[in-house]
Amino acid sequence: MLVLKFGGTSVGSPEAISKIIGILSDTGHAGKVPAVVVSAFSGVTDSLIDISRRAAGGDKTFAVMAEVLKNRHIETMHAFLKGEARKQAAADFNNTFAELNRILDGIAILGELSARTLDLVMSFGERFSAALLARIFAASGIGASYLDARPLVKTDDAFGGARFLPKETFANIRAFFRPQGKLPLQVVTGFIGSTAEGHTATLGRGGSDLSAAIFAAALGAKELEIWTDVDGILTADPRLVKNAFRIDEISYTEAMEISHFGAKVLFPPTIKPALEQGVPIRIRNTFRPEGGGTRIRENAVPGSYPIRGVSSINHVALIRFQGSGMVGVAGFSSRLFGALARRGISIILITQSSSEYSICFAVLPGDARSAEAAVRDEFDREIRSGTIDAPVTEKDLSIIAVVGSNMKSTSGISGKVFHALGRNGINVVAIAQGSSELNISAVIPRQDEAKALNAVHEAFFLSGVRSVNLFLLGAGLIGGTLLDQIASHRETLVEKHQICINLVGAANSRNMSFRREGLDPKKVKALLKNGAPRESGKAAEPSSLKTEAFSLPLFIERMKAFNLPNMVFCDCTPSGEVSESYGGILQSAIAIVTPNKRANAGSLDYYRELTGYSRDRGIPYLYETTVCAGLPVISTLRDLSLSGDRVRRIEAVLSGTLSFIFNNYDGSKPFSALVREARAKGYTEPDPRDDLNAMDAARKALILARECGMALEFSQVAIEPILPPSCFKARDVDAFFAELEKSDGAFEKRRAAAAAEGKVLRYVAVVEEGSAKISLRAEAAGSPFRSLTDSDNIVVITTDRYSALPMVIKGPGAGAQVTAGGIFADIVRLAKTLV
Repeated sequence: MLVLKFGGTSVGSPEAISKIIGILSDTGHAGKVPAVVVSAFSGVTDSLIDISRRAAGGDKTFAVMAEVLKNRHIETMHAFLKGEARKQAAADFNNTFAELNRILDGIAILGELSARTLDLVMSFGERFSAALLARIFAASGIGASYLDARPLVKTDDAFGGARFLPKETFANIRAFFRPQGKLPLQVVTGFIGSTAEGHTATLGRGGSDLSAAIFAAALGAKELEIWTDVDGILTADPRLVKNAFRIDEISYTEAMEISHFGAKVLFPPTIKPALEQGVPIRIRNTFRPEGGGTRIRENAVPGSYPIRGVSSINHVALIRFQGSGMVGVAGFSSRLFGALARRGISIILITQSSSEYSICFAVLPGDARSAEAAVRDEFDREIRSGTIDAPVTEKDLSIIAVVGSNMKSTSGISGKVFHALGRNGINVVAIAQGSSELNISAVIPRQDEAKALNAVHEAFFLSGVRSVNLFLLGAGLIGGTLLDQIASHRETLVEKHQICINLVGAANSRNMSFRREGLDPKKVKALLKNGAPRESGKAAEPSSLKTEAFSLPLFIERMKAFNLPNMVFCDCTPSGEVSESYGGILQSAIAIVTPNKRANAGSLDYYRELTGYSRDRGIPYLYETTVCAGLPVISTLRDLSLSGDRVRRIEAVLSGTLSFIFNNYDGSKPFSALVREARAKGYTEPDPRDDLNAMDAARKALILARECGMALEFSQVAIEPILPPSCFKARDVDAFFAELEKSDGAFEKRRAAAAAEGKVLRYVAVVEEGSAKISLRAEAAGSPFRSLTDSDNIVVITTDRYSALPMVIKGPGAGAQVTAGGIFADIVRLAKTLV
């Protein structure tokens, strides 16, 4: 025997009602269901409340609104019933609607609306729905009749949220269903009952579910099926967590916990009658009846995850107070709870320090002012004497709750929860855990609710898959190559390494685009270059193709507003303006990956601010590619330091341009000709002076010095100029080359002098003893700098351990592929650190 309940969305349209007819007629239900409990059509209860209040307030539009409600039911009637069946249904409906109109007219005349009268008005939603559905089922070949639950379900007189009386109610239901002969299917009004005096009363929030549980418990049903518009109880709210999935089975206590903290499928009191009578509950989807739903029962099968789900309450207020007058005082909590109870305030969460010095509790925002006043009144003497501080209310908060019976036997759950929150910069305001170890709750800022749910959900349910939400600034040579690499490799990352890179935002110097579900890295370069494609006279579709004019402040604002877990900002520009924004980005708990040298080669204070904040707060700031592109130079220096080694000296060729020029400067060509060749091959900027001024190499040398702990400013890097001053004064590139040609003789004289000693010229940076310099040196045979080819970089590191034979790191130090590959590696490295 099964008892079924269909909610408002399940009965809210002809299409939905057709689904119900199919469910009742299938082999799993036909002949097995004595009672179906139904809600009012979706939205009808709210409409009835609004209509009542308008009537009481003298707003004459209540009558028009009532007619709209009437027509909705008549339209449904006409969709299913014809001939005599329609006439009879219309007559019954019109009689009931006339009763509603008389009550509304009375409210309008009196100009007042009592709780008892409002309950009576609200009852019409279920009465209309159940009576009409009974006739529709009968016309569809399902033997059914209408059952008004009010004579059976007896309640107290707490109108608006009446409590049912189990003894009387169960007796009435059992007596009704035990006559001689089999009763047809009873279509029962949910949500309503009546007092001992016969006054209509509603059962409050979740009342229709409670009605169904009452009938299932009274009849000893094998199972109660609650049909709604979701597939069951999910691991999280799918509107906030897109990866949420259905829980196959859950215990009563777990369901109570997860429902208390915001899961909309059930309201906790609903479960109680079924719990007490041992009736399993199954949550199923009316619109996907083939799904198995979620089964709630006493001894649920343990799940394969350490928790069942993550839930939340979107908006709460936290009231806290403290003082020495609380310590060791018996009855303090009793006074607090009594004061709140007298004002009818329900406490959602409470926590007290073990020192008994402070206590805080969460309430609904609408109760915050009254709760604070209750505390002030109850403890007025202690507050005035200073032994207890006045209560303080914090608003705009949410509660997230991690629920599951497996938490009892699994260590590290709380650590995993708080690591996921802390890693994403989510501040925990208060914490509570019950002694049953079924629930860990945390109060957090309201704006972080979705971010927190996603972070914790991913930590427990997608621990094998680590996701990064990427925002890319710069889609030129380096950024564009990075996009190509992500596009070609991201499926492999998911399949073999369980790493998912979701490109949420991207921008170039002209356009920017965002999409929470992810932009296609294959199409982003064209999208940013050309803007969103449009058909003539039509707006761009889909939304994923939307672009807008680039603005750095707006890009950063939009990125922060997404407030997603595991966010990464990747700066592939050389912009100083962008690097100046790094501090604010890190403070928003957004990791940074960048090849941009400007921040780390800027002021020492800013370098220390960024690296210190990253270290102290655990927000990654990765910049391996700021020196030697994809070569592992910075990470090697860090590993040496972490392992206790000390760097004594670094010698390096850090400019690919200068490396190419001097590697090939053998006297066969003038120096100026080699510079022209380097420019033609793309090794220099359009104006070669931007490379030959050695500023880029000096910045890299400064970064290496700072990574070794040296407190240097850029002005303290000694730079030996390569070019004479006249070259830098030249008005344009042609004039520059004319001046450079005049210096070919001086360069050749220096080269020849070195060659006479068996040496070659190299432009080398040296970092040691708290200093950094770059100069043109003559290198003898056996020097590692003579092994360079083309535009290679080389870094020679001498340490306490690598003293006799220094460590050498050599390879391409420039180029789009290796630089983008280094950036990509930093992003993947960051993803691998996620829990």
